[in-house]
Amino acid sequence: MNQTFLQQLIFICGLLHVALSIGSSVIPRVLQWNSALEKVQPLIRQMFWTYAAYILVINLCFGLVSIWGTAELTDHSFLAKCITLFISLYWLTRIGIQFFYFDTSQAPKGFIFTLGEIALVALFVLFTAVYFLAFLYNNSWI
Repeated sequence: MNQTFLQQLIFICGLLHVALSIGSSVIPRVLQWNSALEKVQPLIRQMFWTYAAYILVINLCFGLVSIWGTAELTDHSFLAKCITLFISLYWLTRIGIQFFYFDTSQAPKGFIFTLGEIALVALFVLFTAVYFLAFLYNNSWI
């Protein structure tokens, strides 16, 4: 695999992580989290928002590390191997959650929402594939 091409893919994924983080700001409104969370205990509501914030920050940091640390993510170091595998497994797990855990029966319906879900899953697959390729590259397996 060509290192320059892989670095370009990682950089693009970094930009897409940042875009995903920015785009995630509309999800609470679209899914009406505030009204749904009014029914739960304050501690549960606070924990929910805390976990949501952690996920947002992790996704944003994946993007920033990928943009500013592109070369380091392909330098065959132990840390590069760990980070690229972690990011790949993170997104692979998210795909599994999407298909095997989420109950989407109450999800908004319509063309835009379906298109949005397809785009998100495609993005998660791209992230999984690119960072796993980087992991394989860092181990000199490709």
